[in-house]
Amino acid sequence: MRPFLAFLLAGGALAPIAAHAQSTDVESVERQLAAMQAEIARLTEEVTELKARNASREAQAAAAPAPAGTAAASKGDPEAADQGAWSIKPRGRMQLDSATIQAPNGIPGNSLGTGTEFRRIYLGVDGTLPGDFGYRIEVDLADSSVELTDVYLTYDALDALTLTLGHQKTFAGLEDMTSDLFTSMLERAAFNSAFGFERRVGLSGAYSGKDVLIQFGAFTDNAADLDDGNDSYSLDGRLVFSPKLGGGQLHVGGSAHLRELNDAAATVRYRARPFFHTTDLRLVDTKSISATGERNFGLELAYIHGPFHLTLEGHQMTALRPGLPDPTFRGGYAEIGVLITPGDRPGYRNGAYDRIRPANPVTGGGIGAVQINARYDLIDLNDGPVLGGKQQAVGISAIWIPTDNTRLLLNYGHLWIDDAAIPAGTRTDYQIDTFGARAQFDF
Repeated sequence: MRPFLAFLLAGGALAPIAAHAQSTDVESVERQLAAMQAEIARLTEEVTELKARNASREAQAAAAPAPAGTAAASKGDPEAADQGAWSIKPRGRMQLDSATIQAPNGIPGNSLGTGTEFRRIYLGVDGTLPGDFGYRIEVDLADSSVELTDVYLTYDALDALTLTLGHQKTFAGLEDMTSDLFTSMLERAAFNSAFGFERRVGLSGAYSGKDVLIQFGAFTDNAADLDDGNDSYSLDGRLVFSPKLGGGQLHVGGSAHLRELNDAAATVRYRARPFFHTTDLRLVDTKSISATGERNFGLELAYIHGPFHLTLEGHQMTALRPGLPDPTFRGGYAEIGVLITPGDRPGYRNGAYDRIRPANPVTGGGIGAVQINARYDLIDLNDGPVLGGKQQAVGISAIWIPTDNTRLLLNYGHLWIDDAAIPAGTRTDYQIDTFGARAQFDF
């Protein structure tokens, strides 16, 4: 009995102690849980802050220029960029022409017939420089020599104004400002070469608004003529209005040019090849005539609607001859064309025709783009005592564009020559048939 009673008494004495110990343990656990929750909340806040910082850094890195030596793609063209300000992109083109010119018997020499030539082999680079500057350096190697084409520095002074210094085009007109990569015939209209439209060294500006393009500049000579003692200078300007109209693209433009030859013994000469470039023979030719300067005006009209395009352009060139009559010569063309492959449209950008990009290129299993064009071309080099001849031509062309950067062109032309500078025997009025083809690619 005594041991049992002792146990009960001991149990009764320990019960409050056990209850107190149990209460103490619960409070300790609750404190630990509260501390753990506070720590978890603090860690969660730090993780959220770190994520925000990392997201900000990633956004800044994405917006920042690429490190030196990294490659940046631009529409499939290779380009190396450094810190977003320096960049360099190779560019080039190759055009291989073959043509037959069938003329009447009696024209001296053997410059006509069939000929093949590399019409152009351009190689160059363009890119950007720090401070909103850009550049292009390009040469033509087609004649086994080096001829400068575009060599200039640009500056984007304002969002809509670009200044250009160097060897560049002088804004002669719509077809001259359209790259030879995108012309509808093997050669531009005859007046472009007859009137000597060429690149010259100078300073120009171009303002491009919503529907308005203004181009102006002051120029000296072509780069190849700078070391020949030539000191000519010219003022050149072009205005284009190109709004959307009737679901299509309207183009209305005009240009004006005034050139001072600045040479007491200066002469000018206007002449044109018979439709193709594979011959050096010019059947219409004013020969050299004395002049102190030139004045030239041009008008342009074009409309693009769906796959169709229509173009009209005309120019007149006046040779300035103080004390003598100033002869005026004229040239122009009218053209209509259509892309017969579904979904394809003519390209137009910045006051000129641009690249046609096939809706279904052969690289995607399609047939590429096919365009058919017809043109009437006129150059009249007769005025007063100057009898340089008159050349009229009708031409048709078929162009296959398998990819953005490749083109095959077939071109037929029939010419009427009046008052020819080179007679066929005793005849100065005769007709010529021509047929040519071109294969080209560019990058």
